[in-house]
Amino acid sequence: MSAGDHFYLDKADPGSWRALNGLARKVAAAAEDAGLSRALVELLNIRVSQLNGCAYCLDLHTGYAVEAGVSAQKLAVLPAWRETELFDDLERAALAIGESVALLPDEETRLAELAVARAELTDEQYSALQWTAVAINAFNRVSVLSRHRVRPRAAASEGHPPGERAAEEPAPDAPRTPSTVAGGTA
Repeated sequence: MSAGDHFYLDKADPGSWRALNGLARKVAAAAEDAGLSRALVELLNIRVSQLNGCAYCLDLHTGYAVEAGVSAQKLAVLPAWRETELFDDLERAALAIGESVALLPDEETRLAELAVARAELTDEQYSALQWTAVAINAFNRVSVLSRHRVRPRAAASEGHPPGERAAEEPAPDAPRTPSTVAGGTA
């Protein structure tokens, strides 16, 4: 295999890909059981994907967020969520957890951030949000390493729903439904 050959990590080892999707289904169930909304989970998925530079997951989860009712305004300012009053305390806690998991700052910073988030959440929510961030991080890395591409999509007015799969390559063998990764897939 030369450096120019396209290698799809998800397709190279379908068993591991299915296992990752299995984890994602468990995480999605934990988030639902904890009473976390799909909109909240998608905000976390998008923020982590922004930090990881995963265009494929950003495209996919932005569509899911729109379907879940997240406003265009919130999506537009998400990278600067700390600088606006648009996000409630639960959303702020989720976003802080997502950033902490994605960036793994020094221990003192990480513990301080997580302590503030923890004060807003039940044990179940705190756990589910951390697992959601871990899962989307894994999917981001698979998509980035596989160079999953995003192709232009026709305008929604032309009948293409938000969240429509936009990668050029065929879907991996695992189902990609909104319930696969804590409210969406990567």
